[in-house]
Amino acid sequence: MSELPKPHQPLVTHIFTADPSAHVFEDRIYIYPSHDLDHDGPVNDNGDQYKMEDYHVLSMADIDSPVTDHGEALHVKDVPWASSQMWAPDAAYRKGTYYLFFPARDQDGIFRIGVATSSSPAGPFKPEKQYIQGSFSIDPAVFVDDDEQAYMFFGGLWGGQLEKWQTGSYVEDAEGPAPDAPAIGPRVAKLSEDMLSMASEALEISIVDQEGKPLTAGDEDRRYFEGPWMHKYNGKYYLSYSTGTTHKLVYAIGDNPMGPFTFQGTILPPVMGWTTHHSIVQFREKWYLFYHDCSLSGGIDYKRCVKFAELTYNPDGTIRMIEPYPEK
Repeated sequence: MSELPKPHQPLVTHIFTADPSAHVFEDRIYIYPSHDLDHDGPVNDNGDQYKMEDYHVLSMADIDSPVTDHGEALHVKDVPWASSQMWAPDAAYRKGTYYLFFPARDQDGIFRIGVATSSSPAGPFKPEKQYIQGSFSIDPAVFVDDDEQAYMFFGGLWGGQLEKWQTGSYVEDAEGPAPDAPAIGPRVAKLSEDMLSMASEALEISIVDQEGKPLTAGDEDRRYFEGPWMHKYNGKYYLSYSTGTTHKLVYAIGDNPMGPFTFQGTILPPVMGWTTHHSIVQFREKWYLFYHDCSLSGGIDYKRCVKFAELTYNPDGTIRMIEPYPEK
């Protein structure tokens, strides 16, 4: 099944897709989205409406070529440790193996991050029997640096349970920091050589303003909420993420993938729907933002569609804001 892609239009329309992680593998663009089920269930802040249970891999030969759905790549029923909610995934490649990183609730309802492997970027993927030890929360994003060291970024507030891990262990009724206290940051851990475990303890990333002061929990226009992504441009590390409650994609720049990162600005203003989640990838000479909104379902938050747009930089390395609904 294939469709011709157009900027700011759904990449596919035969299924609902969200949270696109885009990569270039074998000189082809592969997109690893989550798969929204077509249902009419209850909606709440815990995210129960996001019932996703499997992954499809999408790809295209180039930005103007038809989009291929490679079919089901992994299903929750095949993951021994997982019980439900296969949320936003990511993929990586090392030494002949493709890795799919994904969050799901374990048998106790606690979000963990798992990994599955394949010899093909299109899958299908075979999951490890256990989740990655030391992992928690949601939204894994794996970045492989120029020196081949891999880093996994992760974490999401509210339904993603990140507030519950402030002490280093899971606290069911934990609440977030006061509005004037430093915001909770995403987590980062180095991955082992085989990409199947964490080679370092997960550390909290510091995101600061232009004066070097940590962003506060009440600064909802800038503080981290979920959906981290890491890319590198002209030797600098770009951490981009969703602000959640204010529905923006924003970014910060640093000199080290572990941080700290200095807040810069907005990549994408709010789109139709509550959630916003993205990836940034270079393909040949250009850069692209992959994102989602709810336009395919007419605005239903948990029935989303993946889109893309070209991303450009200013001479000083800052990113030019993208208009999600440009006038025709």
